[in-house]
Amino acid sequence: MSLTRLRAIAAHLTRAPHSARAASTTVVHNDNAGCCSQPAASSTYTPRGTYAPFAGFKRVYMTGPKESSIAIVSIYDIFGFKPQTQLGADMLADALNARVVMPDFFEPTEAWDVSKHPPQTDEDKAAFQKFFAGPAKPEEAVVKLERVVKALREDGAKKVGAYGLCWGGKVAALAGAKEGSVLDAIATAHPAMLKADDTLSLDIPFAIYVSKDEPQEEYKRIVKILQSKPFADKVDYDYYPTMFHGWAGARANLDDPENKRLFDEVYQRMGSFFGKNLKA
Repeated sequence: MSLTRLRAIAAHLTRAPHSARAASTTVVHNDNAGCCSQPAASSTYTPRGTYAPFAGFKRVYMTGPKESSIAIVSIYDIFGFKPQTQLGADMLADALNARVVMPDFFEPTEAWDVSKHPPQTDEDKAAFQKFFAGPAKPEEAVVKLERVVKALREDGAKKVGAYGLCWGGKVAALAGAKEGSVLDAIATAHPAMLKADDTLSLDIPFAIYVSKDEPQEEYKRIVKILQSKPFADKVDYDYYPTMFHGWAGARANLDDPENKRLFDEVYQRMGSFFGKNLKA
């Protein structure tokens, strides 16, 4: 083998580890089995809010009084605008007399296609994972969330919170953990991709409610971190062992008495949490 050829091979091997590290930082993987398998459910609920452009979004679901000093941003799950998710927003608006807004975070693309869930083919499974590196990339959604919070404050809101379902829980946690977070409190139900390390830098109260489908060890680590915070008396958390990933969002079967009972309960708890932490 020529000396030139040996040098070329050596140069390639030297570059390979750097390339592998660079690639690994851009990979987003949703390993929540419930999120990957639990389908959306139908609902006959008619949302009470309206849609309007806001904060650079073409379509934002809005419910509750616009003049309220309390505002909450709802980060929907992977299926986008669905009646069950909007019911939760309506419930919080009523409980807190708050303005609740649900932006179309996936603009200008679409939410994950209900007809393709759960994904069956290798192609659809790959597309599902790619979705979390594209339209549902948490880091990019954080920037959008901050834009909405700024617009709400400019509209007169004195206190602003946010809650996320599924992938939205990751978004809320990342936004809340940023230094000088624009939010006053955050919450999540059945989060996907959320890691305990995401909550280490939290400086604002956090509420987390998980189902049997979320990683229990990760949840326990998050609770331990929250218990160590100076605002530990303002956090809230619970484990719902009979519920599945999505019971408070588009996957909720509100015709099932147990699901409906615990759907109502988790939004009541979220309402109490925000009521305590968003007092203007």
